[in-house]
Amino acid sequence: MSTQLEVTYDRQIESAVSEISNRLQHQYVLSKRAIALLLLQEDEDILAMVKEKEKNNYLKISQIIESTKQKYNRPLNYIISLSRQKKVDTIAEETMTKVQGKENRIADFLSRLTMNPLTGVPILLLVLYYGLYKFVGEFGAGTIVDFLEEHVFGVFINPWVNGVVQTYIPWTWLQDLLANDYGIITLGIRYAVAIILPIVGTFFLMFSIIEDSGYLPRLAMLVDRVFKKIGLNGRAVIPMTLGFGCDTMATMVSRTLETKRERVIATLLLALAIPCSAQLGVILALLSGVPGALGVWLAFIGFIFLLIGYLTTKILPGDKPSFYMEVPPLRLPKVSNVLTKTYTRMQWYFVEIVPLFILASLLIWFGNLTGLFGVVINWMQPIVNLIGLPDKAAEAFLFGFFRRDFGAAGLYDLQEAGLLSPRQLVVAAATLTLFVPCIAQFSMMLKERGVKTALAIAGFIFPFAFIAGWALNWVIITFKVLP
Repeated sequence: MSTQLEVTYDRQIESAVSEISNRLQHQYVLSKRAIALLLLQEDEDILAMVKEKEKNNYLKISQIIESTKQKYNRPLNYIISLSRQKKVDTIAEETMTKVQGKENRIADFLSRLTMNPLTGVPILLLVLYYGLYKFVGEFGAGTIVDFLEEHVFGVFINPWVNGVVQTYIPWTWLQDLLANDYGIITLGIRYAVAIILPIVGTFFLMFSIIEDSGYLPRLAMLVDRVFKKIGLNGRAVIPMTLGFGCDTMATMVSRTLETKRERVIATLLLALAIPCSAQLGVILALLSGVPGALGVWLAFIGFIFLLIGYLTTKILPGDKPSFYMEVPPLRLPKVSNVLTKTYTRMQWYFVEIVPLFILASLLIWFGNLTGLFGVVINWMQPIVNLIGLPDKAAEAFLFGFFRRDFGAAGLYDLQEAGLLSPRQLVVAAATLTLFVPCIAQFSMMLKERGVKTALAIAGFIFPFAFIAGWALNWVIITFKVLP
């Protein structure tokens, strides 16, 4: 003999369910209460079915749904799911008996260590140090990039391409399109394959290992309290962490956050203070050789992230978000899972991102051919001078608009040429990190957040990045933090 389990919701939802149920005149496979709850959650199939069957009552049903939605700051789907989750927790607590073996006790002990602030923060720092700094920053952006960029492209590919183009192509404009300083092969393909690909590849490999181990949900639990201070919750750690891979992809994933307020805050912080893997890798490689420089950059970007997030919560109305997340068991990552995830993401990189590098090279070539590129650089030079950088840095910031990692790679070239002091390197890296989102990310912002919000975010970020860069430069000079 089975018993029917029924979840009781708050007074407003129960009243809406009762009103809608009373107006349903036809028979359905599901109970009228279930249909009413699905209507409140705006299930597309149920809405279409009821609209067709309840032609006389559908307008009133729609009005009940809309009036109920107005009583909450969060989507009804979220409110209803939250009530169900509480009911599930109650039933599980009353009925489940946990039997733990030795292995489970060890896994549970490690799990608690990762979520306890006293032990979780040092563990997180170790993950960041060995995962991002040593593996992505030093090995990916250092060892592999040096080999591909200096030896493969610098010694073999670029000289050969330049020689072939100059020998067989008589037109200078076509030579510049394919080769020389801003050619599709010598700049676009070189940046994409020699500088960005190793960094993205090592990041995706490390991210897949962390993801498959079950550490990400625990990181979400760890940062939940801090994130609530900036209007987010622990679930936002997913798009934020993905942002270190690609901010465009992370902006798309931010749609999984419950409220519009959270989605706007996450989009702003991704565009402002989360460097993508390629940009992060290049910056780590640039700053790792300068004592204290990396610490200054990390502290400054972290401060901006928390400050802007906190101020945004004061401007945008809304309540603190609630947070529920399933925490799977910790486990050793499976090699097959890690390799499959890495391969899939690398495939995505080649299909989606490499063409953007080629497009950026075309735009830069066109800008040089028409003189527009030079005009924009001349316009930006006084701005970069204001924050203590040389004229050539204007090119890196212009590159950064086409692709964030393109701009970071431009800084790499300036550093290799010895044109940036440690102070200038930190200021340039910090300002470029905060600079306007690249074209791909801005396009995703338009799609996900709408024209008005996307333009407002970009309009805020552009002046703020240079104001923040000027302030950082002033602090470093005044307090003699770096030479």
